[in-house]
Amino acid sequence: MNRNLILFFIAILFFTGIVLFSYKQFEIGLLAVLVLVITYFLTKTYRTSVSLFIFFLLGLMMFQIGSNYIDSWDISVKMKTLINRSFLIFIVLGTVVSLILSKQKLSVFALFPDWSKSIKLPFHSIKLHYFLLIGLLGSSTILIPIISYQEISYIQTMLIFGIVFAIINATLEEVIWRGFLLSGLRRNVSTIYAVFITSIGFGLLHLSIGIPIMLSLLFSFGGLFYALVVLKTNSIYPAIMFHVIINLGMVFNGWII
Repeated sequence: MNRNLILFFIAILFFTGIVLFSYKQFEIGLLAVLVLVITYFLTKTYRTSVSLFIFFLLGLMMFQIGSNYIDSWDISVKMKTLINRSFLIFIVLGTVVSLILSKQKLSVFALFPDWSKSIKLPFHSIKLHYFLLIGLLGSSTILIPIISYQEISYIQTMLIFGIVFAIINATLEEVIWRGFLLSGLRRNVSTIYAVFITSIGFGLLHLSIGIPIMLSLLFSFGGLFYALVVLKTNSIYPAIMFHVIINLGMVFNGWII
């Protein structure tokens, strides 16, 4: 079978699994995992990638089961939200197990950016610090509505929650998508395919917190931006920083709670 068709088939199974588990359709979701397991044994070339997808989906299932469990707890909505985001660790552990079993290096682009480096763009080059400043300013635009519409008292009430939420969510999501998955996939497939998978998957995962599918797919452009930042800087930290700012804006604009 054509390699491109195999990669397309694997991607569709992965995305289907994310959607099904996000909607808590566990039995059907496990069928997608089963087909991926069969695919793992039928193809040698892409076993590492298929393994990552299998263990990611199993981690996502545990994430959703944990989320179901805490729904019955008599605690505040804020605390439930923070625990829910902390349960992303199940997906992190899933990808780590996959990489260990595949005897792959655990890599999350943990180097700090080289500030003397220039970033090559399609038509010109730009110094890294200018590139990151532009990204920072762009991410910060999400905070503009807060100035216009939100009362200071609301922001003060949500401040601690917003900071904790943003740090937990942004760090774990970036470690999953632009850390283990992006670095792991690039060893086995093209960078373009790895970016495509991690960007679309990142968007679809937002279905698990109740965001409509069209808006979730729009979040894939955020995933694409974060992937480009990581690849251009060879560091996950700028992407985490931008992601934290976006999450803070979502909290203070009232989009999370």
